[in-house]
Amino acid sequence: MDFSLIFEHYDLFLMGALNTLKITMGALLMGLFLGTFAGVFRISRSWWLRLGADTYIQLIRGTPMLLQIYFFFFGLPQLYHVLTGGRMPQDPLWLGMIALGINSGAYTAEIIRAGILSINRGQMEAARCSGLSHRQAMVFVILPQAFKRMIPPLCNELIVLLKDSSLVSVVGYGELMFTAKVLGAKYYTYVPFLLGVGLIYLTLTFTFAKLLDRLERKLSEGSSRDDNNMVLDLG
Repeated sequence: MDFSLIFEHYDLFLMGALNTLKITMGALLMGLFLGTFAGVFRISRSWWLRLGADTYIQLIRGTPMLLQIYFFFFGLPQLYHVLTGGRMPQDPLWLGMIALGINSGAYTAEIIRAGILSINRGQMEAARCSGLSHRQAMVFVILPQAFKRMIPPLCNELIVLLKDSSLVSVVGYGELMFTAKVLGAKYYTYVPFLLGVGLIYLTLTFTFAKLLDRLERKLSEGSSRDDNNMVLDLG
């Protein structure tokens, strides 16, 4: 086991880390977008919106992420060919990002739903009395307040998504796990590369955890100052 091989191929590990961050951030943004709509639809007064959101969440949460990645990389191009007769490009980055984003959206939806329900119902009633529509009240009053309470679980979702991005290596995307697998096969030794990749993952998750913890504390301090100012105004 030659651990110097890790330093000889540091450029490949650096590229793999950048690819991991790229697919993680893309999937996180897609998950937030889908999760926000699914979370709001889950508590909608419209039964068909609730049904659509429930179906999406149960379907995604009830099947393995690896199956979903395989479906988007192998199944979706086949369906595209059957329906159109053409050939769909199999880009591991975009298809992997879509699979991870759709999976993350189902879990983010529950975070969004719980955050919205944690806001006092009087906030919605006050917003409606001030002349706002239900949609405007949700966008400008409820969601901004709920977002601060969603920070901790959303931080956890980011870290989980960062680690789960390793599953995209099975379809040939050059992220960290794929780099370790290729180099291990080349030199017939896996331990140094797996330990090196594990250390990089640990560094990334630790860094994100610290940054997000600092963000959470700042938002909490801002909320406390706002509450104190409100008390002073009322006094």
